[in-house]
Amino acid sequence: MAAAEREGELQRKSLKEKARLRLRAFDVGDRFSRLPLPKASVLLPLVVREGRLHLLFTVRSMQLRRSPGQVCFPGGKREAADKDEIDTALREAKEEVGLQPEKVEVICRLVPGIDKMNHLVTPVVGFIEDTFQATPNPDEVSDVFVVPLEYFIKPLNYKTVPYKSSSGSLTWMHCFTYDDQEHKISFKIWGLTAHFAVFLALVIFGERPTYEVDYDLDNLLSSAEDNFWNLYASLHERKKSSL
Repeated sequence: MAAAEREGELQRKSLKEKARLRLRAFDVGDRFSRLPLPKASVLLPLVVREGRLHLLFTVRSMQLRRSPGQVCFPGGKREAADKDEIDTALREAKEEVGLQPEKVEVICRLVPGIDKMNHLVTPVVGFIEDTFQATPNPDEVSDVFVVPLEYFIKPLNYKTVPYKSSSGSLTWMHCFTYDDQEHKISFKIWGLTAHFAVFLALVIFGERPTYEVDYDLDNLLSSAEDNFWNLYASLHERKKSSL
């Protein structure tokens, strides 16, 4: 192995190790697993390319009934055979993009979100090899691409969009447009997908982004959990009031 290659390998290992340490401090384990909501999981696949962390995304097939053409992470609803949220995320990633479960180094589960169908969505973070070649299932996925993780700290094209949350209140959502040079196409990343990407970037880099976020950055984990419980409580109230 040439000296330059060895140095690159060391840098990659150091980058991964720093990220692992940060992520493990934010691992929520099964703390939210027993909430009485239908369960879903997404895999947030991290890959080191050209000395930088990147995040892999998919584009939903135009044939799908729900959210066709939208950018998301590999993932879906829990099935009876899944042991936990990690199982769900790995199974769905295999089905959607041909990622073998044994090729994922799972690091942690982060604070979940609640989607517009009122599923409890758990983000599972894992490292994949930079040699991974996606084989998208055309029934579910039309494209696969990666974005440098730091784009979610210092985006070139960012705005907020108004959105009616699952609890019925009007809120603002992050919306990123990423110009992919390889595909010569722009991808719009927003909604719960952007929410998870932002939180992941904040956890790993520990930096203040160039836009406003709804967290106390000095107490990131506790403020993320508070935000979740506030959303969950308002959803619960809305369910009660509609009975």
